[in-house]
Amino acid sequence: MYILIDGKKVAAEIKKEIAEEVAKLKIAGKKVPHLAAILVGNNGSSETYVANKVKDCAEVGFKSTLLRFGNDIIEELNNDNDVDGFIVQLPLPCHITENKVIEAIDPQKDADGFHPVNLGKMIIGLPGYLPATPFGIVELIKRYRIETSGKNCVVIGRSNIVGRPVSILLSQKGIDATVTVVHSRTKNIKEIVSQADIIIAAMGSPAFVTAEMVKVGAVVIDVGTTRIVSPETKSGYKLVGDVDFENVAPKCSYITPVPGGIGPMTRVSLLRNTLTAANKIDS
Repeated sequence: MYILIDGKKVAAEIKKEIAEEVAKLKIAGKKVPHLAAILVGNNGSSETYVANKVKDCAEVGFKSTLLRFGNDIIEELNNDNDVDGFIVQLPLPCHITENKVIEAIDPQKDADGFHPVNLGKMIIGLPGYLPATPFGIVELIKRYRIETSGKNCVVIGRSNIVGRPVSILLSQKGIDATVTVVHSRTKNIKEIVSQADIIIAAMGSPAFVTAEMVKVGAVVIDVGTTRIVSPETKSGYKLVGDVDFENVAPKCSYITPVPGGIGPMTRVSLLRNTLTAANKIDS
């Protein structure tokens, strides 16, 4: 029988820890951490996600600000001493160059951990702000005491947001997994994935990972979140992952659900990065 990795539960535990630390800051008369989010366009998923981030901030005692994208807004936040960290909600509309926006963010306020400076620090093991989703994945693995040392880990997907950074984190000293990254151009992808002790599915392709691709006892971390039409739900849609959960789960030792797995951990990682930024300013 598999163990369901409950990201929602673990995120709640971490939020409690953060709230306790924020309470101590307030008692000491220190600055309350402030996280800002910039929204671009009217993407329904982004609107919901940012609304949840604002709610998270309230739960832990952070100050939060929601802004709509405009000229110079990033520069304004970079120069605002009250804002400790901020994010630009992705994805961006096609006419906006994502990398230029990310590079415009002050690395010291990069709550998402996407800036090249922070990614570079991560690669060589220097302290910095880790990419939120990989940060959340590694934290879940640690809190469930899942063995990683010497394990064969296959990461499906090579994005700069999840696939590449999580592959680096999992291979670092202290975690010590042997990591293979596969992607849409990989040959024999099913054969490679079927040998994995740990599978990180981050391709954005619904139900891509099938039961025949998973060996008995594997750990499966599903990062995929694709919104599909569903007459079964009140909203008319539902979120599905990259893993065929119903058929894969019985073969696993551990598996994350979608929703309720990695999503909450990504959001709480933003809070942790912002708290780190605020503590640096205060120290």
